[in-house]
Amino acid sequence: MADIAAELEEGGMVRTMKDLFAGAAGGVAQVLLGQPFDIVKVRLQTTTQYANALEAAKTIYAKEGPLAFYKGTLTPLIGIGACVSVQFGAFHEARRRFEAANTRKDPLSPGLSYAQYYGAGAFAGVANSFISGPIEHVRIRLQTQPHGANRLYSGPLDCVRKLSSHEGVLKGLYRGEAVTVLREAQAYGVWFLSFEYMMNSDAARNRIARSEIPSWKVAWYGGLAGEALWLASYPFDVVKSKMQSDGFGAEKKYRSMRDCFAQTWRAGGMGAFWKGIGPTLLRAMPVSAGTFAVVEMTMRAIN
Repeated sequence: MADIAAELEEGGMVRTMKDLFAGAAGGVAQVLLGQPFDIVKVRLQTTTQYANALEAAKTIYAKEGPLAFYKGTLTPLIGIGACVSVQFGAFHEARRRFEAANTRKDPLSPGLSYAQYYGAGAFAGVANSFISGPIEHVRIRLQTQPHGANRLYSGPLDCVRKLSSHEGVLKGLYRGEAVTVLREAQAYGVWFLSFEYMMNSDAARNRIARSEIPSWKVAWYGGLAGEALWLASYPFDVVKSKMQSDGFGAEKKYRSMRDCFAQTWRAGGMGAFWKGIGPTLLRAMPVSAGTFAVVEMTMRAIN
C-alpha cells in the first residue's frame, strides 16, 4: 500500500520519462534480436514461393546474402525504439490511473484487476498503433521488394515518399491502419496481462517484492508473454501484412480490411491466417524476453 501511494505521489512527468526511457532501451533490444525472424515471417505471409520457414531462410541467404536478414532495419531500429517506449509509457500511465481510481473506491485494495491490466495494455497498443502502422508498412515494403537492380525503393525515406504519393498519407503510408489498431489492442492487452499475471503470481507465491524476482525469471515470463501475444493476435497480423504489401491502382487486390479477411479465408481457410506462425513464435520468445528483461532491469537501475 505504501509503495503504491509513494508511486502515485511521485512527479508524473519524471515517472513518465523513466517509463519512456526504459521502453526505448527495450525496443532497441527487440529489433536487434528479432529482425532476422521478422523478414522470414513477412515473406511467408506475403508470398507463396516458400514451402516453410527453413526454406525461406535458406533462399534469402543464398540469393540475397546474410545482410538481407537485416533489410529495413534502420526504420524499426529508430521507430520500434519509439514504439516500445510509447507502449510502456502508455501502459504505466493507464495503470497508474486505474490504481488511483481503485484507491479512491477502496483504499485497502488499490491494485489492478486483470481486466484492468488488459485494458491498460490495450490502451498502450492503440496509442502505439499510430506510430507502428507506418513504420511497419515501410519495413514490409523494404522486406518484400525485388532484390538488386529491380528494387522499388532506395531506402526508408524514399519508401515513405513513394507510399505517400499514392492517394495521400492516410491511404498510402497509413494503409492497413484499421487492422493495425485491432492487432495492437489485442496483442498488447494480452502481452501486458500475461506478464503482470506471472510476475504478480511469482511475487505472491514466494512472498517477495517484484523487484526481488531474479532477472532470469523476468526474461522467462517476458518470453512466455511474447508467445501469448502472437497466439492472441496473429490472424490480424497476417491481414495487415497482406494489405501493406498489396499493390496500388490496378494492381490492388484488397479493397478493404474486410475484403482481405474474406479473400484470405477463401484462399486457404483457417490455415491461411496462421501462415508463418512457426518463425513468429520462435522469434517471440527471445525478443519478448529481452524486451521485458531490459525494461525491468533499466527501471530498477533508474528508480
